[in-house]
Amino acid sequence: MRWPLSGEVIYRTEDALGDILVIDKGKHRVLSFGSIFEQSKIDPARPYLPVHEYNRAMLLPLAFARPQHATVLGLGGGSLVNALYHLLPEATVSVVELRSEVVDVARRFFGLATSPRISITIEDVRRAMPRLPEGATDLILTDLYDAQRMSPVQTQRRFIDQCARALSTEGWLAINYHELPPENGPLFMHLRALFAVVLLFKSKTGNYVLYACKECFDPMGSDDPRLSELEEKLPLGWRRLMGRVMRVV
Repeated sequence: MRWPLSGEVIYRTEDALGDILVIDKGKHRVLSFGSIFEQSKIDPARPYLPVHEYNRAMLLPLAFARPQHATVLGLGGGSLVNALYHLLPEATVSVVELRSEVVDVARRFFGLATSPRISITIEDVRRAMPRLPEGATDLILTDLYDAQRMSPVQTQRRFIDQCARALSTEGWLAINYHELPPENGPLFMHLRALFAVVLLFKSKTGNYVLYACKECFDPMGSDDPRLSELEEKLPLGWRRLMGRVMRVV
């Protein structure tokens, strides 16, 4: 069978939701759900370093805050989890992932770290999020996609409410959107009502990362020394990424 993405399929499995493929592209390894979209992409030599630009951009809240607890919704190959584990040696990371087979593949082929600091729950986020205690986490990164599209959960005001409730006072939310919701629409109006600051980043592939923070913070320029410190720990191009963040008025 021919698959939409080029490269050598080195592993394939399936569950009730469809195919899960691991594709070797030479320097990179890709997780695919059998469509034209790459769910995750890593350099196997450095699995803690996200390859996709939007994944890198999702980590930008770490320039403003040092969370003690982070929550990742949607595991994929685990690049965000590995990056958090690498950058925040004292933090704990909780993951909610719908498909147990994805977790197995992330561990076997994508270098997902195994540690008491990382906990993984196999569950639909629609059931998991209401159970999170108020103020339980300092950072929520949400990247919920199936083979063809973004989960509509990420555009629902109830979901945004649940994220806001679960975040600590200085907590940050980052969501990967395939298409940007209307800036004058109900979702952005709801975000502005719940959060003090809303920011956007547009990736070169057309994805948007939306950031929301409960408290106002000091603006950061692309020459801020904190970005140099982060770059030494994890070379993502922090200055370049930060220079493309826009405030939503």
